[in-house]
Amino acid sequence: MHNPVKKVAAIHDLSGCGRVSLTVAIPILSAMGIQVCPLPTAVLSSHTQYPGFTFLDLTDQMPLFVDHWKQLDLKFDAIYSGFLGSSRQTAIVASLIDEFAGDGQLVVVDPVLGDNGKLYTSLDGEMIAQMRVLIRKAVVITPNLTELFMLIDKPYREQAPLDELKEYLVMLADHGPEIVIVTSVPEDRTAKTTSVVAYEKRSKRFWKVSCLYFPAHYPGTGDTFTSVITGSLMQGDSLPIALDRAVQFILMGIRATFGYEYDNRDGILLERILPTLQAPVQISSYELL
Repeated sequence: MHNPVKKVAAIHDLSGCGRVSLTVAIPILSAMGIQVCPLPTAVLSSHTQYPGFTFLDLTDQMPLFVDHWKQLDLKFDAIYSGFLGSSRQTAIVASLIDEFAGDGQLVVVDPVLGDNGKLYTSLDGEMIAQMRVLIRKAVVITPNLTELFMLIDKPYREQAPLDELKEYLVMLADHGPEIVIVTSVPEDRTAKTTSVVAYEKRSKRFWKVSCLYFPAHYPGTGDTFTSVITGSLMQGDSLPIALDRAVQFILMGIRATFGYEYDNRDGILLERILPTLQAPVQISSYELL
């Protein structure tokens, strides 16, 4: 039976407090006209930057989801994975990709490992090792700068020359992904700019989108970015257009949130900006490196 809208399997955790993971992926992709079939990896009372969070590991439940989806003969237009609750889950996600992903199908892996040079508190070194294996099955990966260095097994550096960064992206692409997108790349602290840099293996082209840097941290912006990238590519956008849309959406969300006296741990005010995802594409800032 033909599905009238595109469908994505979204493999993420569910946090009861804070706009992260499934609580951003579902509304963003739905606003972009895509049906989301969530496969929760863990249920948390809040995301991990709140103290005292509870954590329910759903590793043993995930294969039951996958088996039932097989029985239902579900078909997906894309598979999109994010935060995994344990290193054992990487094999489950790999098996799901093998089962449901056909030739040329979009598979997006956001290798959620850490930020600001540090591994997230709920993860360990085994997760890094297993994530290096999982990204081989991806078409698109979206590490931040910290995760990039973890995946290539090099010490974290806050600044890396552009030519060196490009070598690292090619190194990751050589392990399997067709597209490598690295986020949170500091560009020029004096000019207060940051950038996203991407490598497209098939065309051997590098793309960059820059934006203003705001001195505030909002959890979930990585999940938000990759969700918009996934939705854009599923809608048929080119890679630079998808990058542009995702960066501008994040920037808009930060601008909408920044002026409030507000607990930043709750994330950007996503509800204020969701309707912009239905606006016509506006080309603004991507460049070919």
